[in-house]
Amino acid sequence: MLEHFSNLNEDETKQLLDALPLITVLIAGADGNFEKDEMDWAEKVTHIRSYKLKGEFKTFYEEVDNNFLEKVQYFMDAMPEGVTERTEMIDQRLKALNPILAKLDPAIGSKLYAGFVSFAEHIAKASGGVMGFFSINHAESKLIGLPMLDPIIYEGDEEE
Repeated sequence: MLEHFSNLNEDETKQLLDALPLITVLIAGADGNFEKDEMDWAEKVTHIRSYKLKGEFKTFYEEVDNNFLEKVQYFMDAMPEGVTERTEMIDQRLKALNPILAKLDPAIGSKLYAGFVSFAEHIAKASGGVMGFFSINHAESKLIGLPMLDPIIYEGDEEE
């Protein structure tokens, strides 16, 4: 099913699949409230990636898309209501992805990392602002680069 993740155990794969719902809760809730525009856009981006991407990433996003909203709701319910506490909890969960991402082939790890960061940016830009400008608030701007994740850079020519 997820061939490029075959060297990961079941728990590590689950943690990667949970990353996008966690990023959604992190970014959408950064300012203290979950806006419908951000939640809807996160779902749309996940769905679009599930059929637009190729190869292993298509399969990965299909897996995430299968129960995306349920996972987001689960994390919203399970996490503390306070922004600081929730952010810290998600920060720790996402930091736990660093050794998992490091186990992947660098080409795969770098694309997955870039996809996570791009996903966070999409959510942050989904709401607020004037005609799409100034839509990223201060709380979101500190988180959208996902500073808790170690950047993975791969400069090969492999196309997925």
